[in-house]
Amino acid sequence: MRTLPLITAAIVATAAGFVRVAYVRDLVAARERIGSTPRHLIESRFGAIEYAGRGAGGPVLLSHGIFQGCDGGLLAARDLVTDRRVLAPSRFGYLGSAMPDEPSVAHQADGFAELLDHLGYDEVDVIGISAGTSAAVQFALRHPARVRHLVIVSGSFPGSRTAQPPPRWARLFYDDRAMWALRMCARPMFFRLLGVPAGLPCTAEERRLADEVADSIFPMALRRRGAVFDAYVGDPEIATYPLEEISAPTLIVHAADDPLASHAAAVEAASRIPGARLVTLESGGHLLLGQSGQVSNEIAAFLATPPR
Repeated sequence: MRTLPLITAAIVATAAGFVRVAYVRDLVAARERIGSTPRHLIESRFGAIEYAGRGAGGPVLLSHGIFQGCDGGLLAARDLVTDRRVLAPSRFGYLGSAMPDEPSVAHQADGFAELLDHLGYDEVDVIGISAGTSAAVQFALRHPARVRHLVIVSGSFPGSRTAQPPPRWARLFYDDRAMWALRMCARPMFFRLLGVPAGLPCTAEERRLADEVADSIFPMALRRRGAVFDAYVGDPEIATYPLEEISAPTLIVHAADDPLASHAAAVEAASRIPGARLVTLESGGHLLLGQSGQVSNEIAAFLATPPR
């Protein structure tokens, strides 16, 4: 009679052991991916600013999305900006970048300016992706002479639910164990959180890209402080920005089926930014799966136009 409980306990213990091994393996691999990205640090009045770069040509400053960092910034730019020098800072609280004692999006924008001073760039094209929207817009507002063009991809704009602070319990998922378990045990829910709509990914290439983005958010422990700031401060603050005062030529690229950042909010933002051009994609979700070719062409053509 005692045999069955003992067998059950042994099975449970064995399964738990396999889970622990898989979790540790994946987190080690995540740290190795970060280590494989050449990263650099500068000191600023806001503390350390980390950045990574790749490519050659005119400089493009990329403001990455939530749960990313300089590594995720380079990944996001890989298929979108193919013939330029991409500069991808880790925003405050991500990876090696410090979280200042008094963080703000305005300070983040000024941190971008200090990084450009250090690298010797007077002006750049700027791309903001998702939760990187606020910092990119704030940089364009605070340092207009340094922004040749502004591009916002899958932006978090006023009126979108991404521009509203999430419930406090959501912080429970800003954790490696919780998010890893969700990815392993509830993949559809996990990918909904990344902004992949129902029905996507539908090709092997789209699945590969979605998995790359999924991999890039780990380890979350190195991104949590920045993500909490984005979700509860940076994203909501976009509602207070005078979009009408943006002077840089602006391109907004957004998918109509984005389940995270509202397409309607992107349409409204484009109507407020003087001369802004909106490119609407019918599908692709928040990650623009399957649309990288079109988006890359749109961005290249836009950045080639003379600035105002």
